[in-house]
This record gives sequence, C-alpha cells and structure tokens, in this order.
Amino acid sequence: MIEFIRKLFAPPKPPEAITTAPFSEQQVNEIINNSSVRFDLLQLVAACGQSVGKQRELNEDSLLALTATLAGNSGNIPFGLYIVADGMGGHQFGEVASNSAIRTVAGYVMRKFHPYLFNLKPEPLEESLQEVMLAAVTEAQKVIQREAPGSGTTLTAVLILGQQMTVAHVGDSRAYSIMPDGRIETITRDHSLVKRLEELGHLTAEQAPNYPHRNVLYRALGQGDVLEPDIFTVPFPTTGTLMLCSDGLWGVLNDQDLARAVRDSSSLARACQTLVTAANTAGGPDNISVVVVQMTS
Repeated sequence: MIEFIRKLFAPPKPPEAITTAPFSEQQVNEIINNSSVRFDLLQLVAACGQSVGKQRELNEDSLLALTATLAGNSGNIPFGLYIVADGMGGHQFGEVASNSAIRTVAGYVMRKFHPYLFNLKPEPLEESLQEVMLAAVTEAQKVIQREAPGSGTTLTAVLILGQQMTVAHVGDSRAYSIMPDGRIETITRDHSLVKRLEELGHLTAEQAPNYPHRNVLYRALGQGDVLEPDIFTVPFPTTGTLMLCSDGLWGVLNDQDLARAVRDSSSLARACQTLVTAANTAGGPDNISVVVVQMTS
C-alpha cells in the first residue's frame, strides 16, 4: 500500500523531447494563396468599414452585420443579416432614424428566426422571407415616424439563408455583386430623382453625377403615408462578393474603383479599409459606410 501511495503522488516524468519545424515563409504564402483549398463548412464571412467623412461633423449612417453558422451531422445553412442605413433630417434626427431602422429590422427578423435557428426542434417559418422582410421594414417605418418625426433614412438590408438572399431596399444606399474578374453589378435600384430622370431618358448616365438635385429622394423610410420598399430574392454571388454601401462611398468612387479595391485586397477587412480611405481621399463629402460579404465553399 505504501508503495502504491508513493507512485500515486510521485512527480510526473518529464515528457520526451519534442521538436517543431516552423513553416517557411514560402510555405505560408502557398497555403494562403492556394485558391484550390476548399472548406468543408459552407459559411459566410463579413467585414465592415465606416467613417464620418471629411466634411460632416455628425455620422448619420448606421450599419449592422450579423453572421451565424449552425453546423452538425445534418449539414449547415449559412445565415446572415446585413444592413446599411443613411439617415437624413439634420441635427441628430438622421442618426436616430438610421439607428432605429437597423435595430427595428434586425430585431424583427431575429425574433422570427429564433425558433427556426435555436430551438431543439426547429419550427418552420409561417411567412416567406419576403413577407418577413416587408413586415420588418413596415415596423421600422412606424418606429421612425414615432421616434424621429420629420426625418427619414435609406435602408438596404440583405437576409441570407443558404445560397439565396432576400433584399429589402428603400432610398439610394446600394447593394452590389462583385465578381473575381472585376465585373460589378448594382443589385438595387436608387429611389432618387436623378435616377428616375435617367430612367425616363431626360438625363444620360454621364450627366447624372453632375445633376444639381442628385441627392433628392422620392422614397425614404420614415417619410410618407404609403411605404413601397423593393423586396426581392436573388442568388448570392457564391464565387464573388456582396457589398452594401451608402452614397458616401459609391457617390465618390466609380464602379471600377469599387471592384478593384475588393478584388485586390488581401482580406475583406482590408477591402473595407481601402474603400473608406479612398472615399476620404476623394474629399469625403458625406458619411461612409460599407459591408462586404463572401461565402466560403
């Protein structure tokens, strides 16, 4: 018994010598740059950037990026909610409007999805994704009219479930699809006077940037008795990048510059930093907000 106790409380033997061989710089670069590497887990990756700009004292932009992954033996479905809102109304009313918009929309969507995502026995949604987004935006309209009467905000919100994204859009913030080869497509349609005149043929695309009333919106969240958001569902650009931004970014950088910054950056966070810096370098006339999202597969 005494011998057993001695063995029980004896100090552990020193482990055998272990040697490590760190990767060389070339090996690390090969791993990072290996485009053939595939992930077993389909998931969303996102980054954000924001700046008050060079000519504004108050930031009236708000953004939200929410990414979730639930994975197991039964597979996984990527879930993400991304929103950019650009408030208007002067003083702090624009800030209140944009912040109320993102919080109300996000809160409504997450309450709907909580049983679906987190219950042990997932409950199916009773409404379609478009119906959920429409109801969320309608709720935001009521909140803004109550909390910041007379103000308004743009809203571009994207709900991603699997490889589909449902977009709710009001105003002139934008959503873009950017492909690895540099192709860029505007997913949303501006609810602005200048865009409407361009659609009617009264202005050319070249004249539009210099039009004196280019910032006038005919549709904004929180304004008017009748809300008419654009609600639609499209495939996520699985080989490319989704980008949401306020006009403080797209209004000073052309499409080619936007695509180049995303394509040439080493990471999504670096892309956001590059975009915000470029907009400020171009004068930073407005608040700047950007969200970029990719899907690994």
